[in-house]
Amino acid sequence: MAASLAAVKKEMRKGIRDKLKELSVATITFQSSDVMLTFFSMPEYKAARRISVYLSMPVGEINTSNIVRDALSQGKDVFIPYTYTLPSPNEGQPKSIMDMLQLKSMDDFNALQPDKWGIPTPSEDSIASRANCFGSTGITNGETTTGIEAGLDLIVMPGMAFDSNFGRLGHGKGFYDYFLTRCHQASRMPFRVGLSLTEQFLPPNESVPMDSSDFRLDALITGDGELRRAGAS
Repeated sequence: MAASLAAVKKEMRKGIRDKLKELSVATITFQSSDVMLTFFSMPEYKAARRISVYLSMPVGEINTSNIVRDALSQGKDVFIPYTYTLPSPNEGQPKSIMDMLQLKSMDDFNALQPDKWGIPTPSEDSIASRANCFGSTGITNGETTTGIEAGLDLIVMPGMAFDSNFGRLGHGKGFYDYFLTRCHQASRMPFRVGLSLTEQFLPPNESVPMDSSDFRLDALITGDGELRRAGAS
C-alpha cells in the first residue's frame, strides 16, 4: 500500500511539474500579487507574532518575498526553513530534517544566497547564531522542547499540489510533515496556510493522496486570490 501511494504521489508531481514548466514569470508574479492581498488581510496573519514562511524558488510557486518584508516591517519574528542531515537519527527519525531558523532583518534576508534550486538560504557559518522556533539557538538535532514564548503562531507552506479538502502534496522529502509532527509533540501547532498557483489546485474530482503522516491545511489561498478555510460551510 505504501509503495502504491508513493507511486501515485510521484505521478501527480510529474503532471504538476509539467504544467508549471509552461508558466511565464509574469503569470506567477500576477498570481503572487493576488495571493498577497488576501494573505495580508487574514486575521490570523495580523495577530501572529511568530511566523514561518518558505522562501520561494525563482519559478514554479507563489513568491513569498513580500511576506518576509511585511512581517519584518511589522516587528514579527520570521523563521525560514533550514534542512540538514542528522548525525545519529533516533529510531523513527528521518535521516534529514528541517528546522525553522530566525531571519534577523531585511539586510539578513537580502544577504541570503541561492542554493541549487535557487532558494535563498542562510550561510552555514550563520546557523549557530540563529534562534530556532523551538526556543533554542542553532539547529535542534530533532529536539522538540518548546518554551512558553517559543513555537509558531502561523506557518506558510509550499507544495506541488493542493485540493479542495485541504490536502497538500509536498516535494517528496517529508520535511514539513515531520516538522509539524514535532510541533504537535511540543503541543504548539501553528495555523497552517498553503499558497497555490491556480495550476497547482486540483479540480473537484481529484484529490491529493494522503496517509496518516500527512497534515492537512487550515486554509488555502489560490492564485486568483480566493481564500478557502477548512471547516467553512
